[in-house]
Amino acid sequence: MEDEKKEVILTQEGHDKLEEELNYLKTEKRAEIADRIKVALGFGDLSENSEYDEAKTAQAENETRIVELEDKLRHAKIIDQKDINTDTVQVGNIVKVLDMEFDEKIEYQIVGSTEVNLSENKISNESPLGVALLGAKRNNVVEVNAPGGVMKYKILSIKK
Repeated sequence: MEDEKKEVILTQEGHDKLEEELNYLKTEKRAEIADRIKVALGFGDLSENSEYDEAKTAQAENETRIVELEDKLRHAKIIDQKDINTDTVQVGNIVKVLDMEFDEKIEYQIVGSTEVNLSENKISNESPLGVALLGAKRNNVVEVNAPGGVMKYKILSIKK
């Protein structure tokens, strides 16, 4: 019995980034690793050739990442900006919330799990906060079970 592949939710920007990385890995990175292997083979005895071993490991890692990216792109569901509304929180929205404990306003973009980037406040729709926010409306208060206890966030705005 074959596993059902999980749909990968992506914004158009996230999809484009994955395709760009895939193209780089298949062209420049593959060529660079092939050159490293060729140079290492010139060093002779493969049994004690760490350059060769490192290049072969890099090649295996690169090929694994290529397969992973192709798989994600094959199962990608791109969120169309025009299908996103701002009545309730959805993947693709930018949500401004008030952290009620710390009285701090924070803006998050809800993205699919492959696009998470905490330094850009891009959180997964599968994260505890993402799950709590999905479907909520402006002025709703959502609760998130965190390791330190329950955290409450008031939704101040929802935009595309």
